[in-house]
Amino acid sequence: MPTRPRTVAFDVVETLMSLEPLRLRFTEIGLAPELLERWFDRLLRDGMALTLAGDYEPFPNVAAAALRTLARGELDDDAIAHVLTGFGDLPAHPDVEPAMQILADAGISLACLSNGTAETTTQFLQRNELADHVDQVISVADIHSWKPPIQVYEHALNEIGHAASEVALVAVHAFDCHGAKRAGLTTGWASRLEGHYADVFLPADVVGQDLTEVARRLTALPTGKPGDPTRP
Repeated sequence: MPTRPRTVAFDVVETLMSLEPLRLRFTEIGLAPELLERWFDRLLRDGMALTLAGDYEPFPNVAAAALRTLARGELDDDAIAHVLTGFGDLPAHPDVEPAMQILADAGISLACLSNGTAETTTQFLQRNELADHVDQVISVADIHSWKPPIQVYEHALNEIGHAASEVALVAVHAFDCHGAKRAGLTTGWASRLEGHYADVFLPADVVGQDLTEVARRLTALPTGKPGDPTRP
């Protein structure tokens, strides 16, 4: 039975950060705007493939390579840069700040765990006035492994300083929740991106239509009993 977490670690890209403004940038470099989702899916796939092969490339490199492949090699460096610099302007989804406030009001500390760079995540939080809610920004770049291998979540636990049973991972990607669940974390999944949680993955402990619903359900979980080692 999962218990109320002491810390919630949020995935960042698509969970907190909206990619929607990049759609216009696709149009401006001559790509169909509906290719945005295909590009991000390829980006994730290629990052995971490198990890499975025992290699690593940081998020910006994989993002650029996926964009070039999507365009069959027909984009120049300026076009690639035009899309990727758009990450510097991306907004938060509307449910992010309310969800963070719910958790903060409940005395739960917050962290971010991203496939992206710590710098991009930090700038995103500051730009969207979310930085005061978040205590830690953790990037997979620290251990050269994209999510969802277990070592990524174990690294996050080491950085946070809590046991797996005291930490929840919240994401809009079922694969991310699966990886975190395998590492022993409590998991919360918001359905606003995927709409359906694939049954090939371990089920999330908490499910909601958006992050605010997930946050409320995490705070409603039972606390550990007195003397429980997860509740010193």
